[in-house]
Amino acid sequence: MAELVTFKPSIPAKPDIFYPETDGEPMGETEFHVTAILDLFQSLRHFFRHDPDTYVAADMLFYFEEGNTSAFKVPDVFVVKGIPKTTRRTYKLWQEGKAPCVVFEMTSQSTWLEDMGNKRALYEKLGVPEYFLFDPEDAYLSPRLQGFQLADNFYRPVPLSAEGTLYSAELGLIFKPEGMYLRVVDPVSGELVPNLAEASHLMSLAEKLAQAEAKRAQAEAERADQAEAEAARLRAELERIKRQSGSEG
Repeated sequence: MAELVTFKPSIPAKPDIFYPETDGEPMGETEFHVTAILDLFQSLRHFFRHDPDTYVAADMLFYFEEGNTSAFKVPDVFVVKGIPKTTRRTYKLWQEGKAPCVVFEMTSQSTWLEDMGNKRALYEKLGVPEYFLFDPEDAYLSPRLQGFQLADNFYRPVPLSAEGTLYSAELGLIFKPEGMYLRVVDPVSGELVPNLAEASHLMSLAEKLAQAEAKRAQAEAERADQAEAEAARLRAELERIKRQSGSEG
C-alpha cells in the first residue's frame, strides 16, 4: 500500500515594505523657516549632547502606522527621551516603541491651518505630551509662540509667561522668541543654549583662552627660573665676599 503523502500549502513570505525617506518637500517654506528649524535643532542637540538616551531630529519622516507608507508626518523638530542616540534615516513608531515627548512646528502661510488642525489632532491621538508652534515671521499666529500639553488625552494650552516665553516640563527648558528664532533658555543658569555657530565660537574662545593661560604659565615659570638663578648668583657672590673678608681679617 502506497504511503499517503500530504502537502502543506506554503505560506508566502511577508514582502518587505519600503518606507520612503523623503516626502519630496523642502525643509522649510522660506529661509526664515529653514533658519529657525536648524537653529532650534542645533541648540537642542547641543543641550542634550551628553545624554545618550535623548534623541533630537529635524525634518525626518515620522511613520506612525506599520504597513501604511502614507501614514507619516514630517515634524520640523522633535525630541524623544529614552531611546539610544543613534543615526536614523526615518522614525518608525512601532520599532522605537516611543512617541516623541515634544514636537515643534515652524508655522508658515501654507502650514498654519494644518499645524493647528490635523497635526495637532494626530499628535494628541499618538500621545505626544507636548506640542509647540512658532511663527518665525510673526504673521500667521497670535501669539506667535503657542504650546499645548496633554492632559486626560487632550491638549490644553500652556499659558505664556509675562515675558512671552513657554516652559517645557518634558525637556526642563524655556523657549523664547527672539527675532526669527525660537531660542532655548537653560532655566538653571538663565542663559541661552548656544546654537552650532555660537557653540563653535565658544569652543574657539575656550581654546584661545587655554593657549593664553599656557603661555602665561610658561612665562611665569621662566621668570621664576630667572629669579632663582639671579638669587643663586647673589648668594654665591655674598659667600665669596664673606670668605674674602674673613681671610683678610
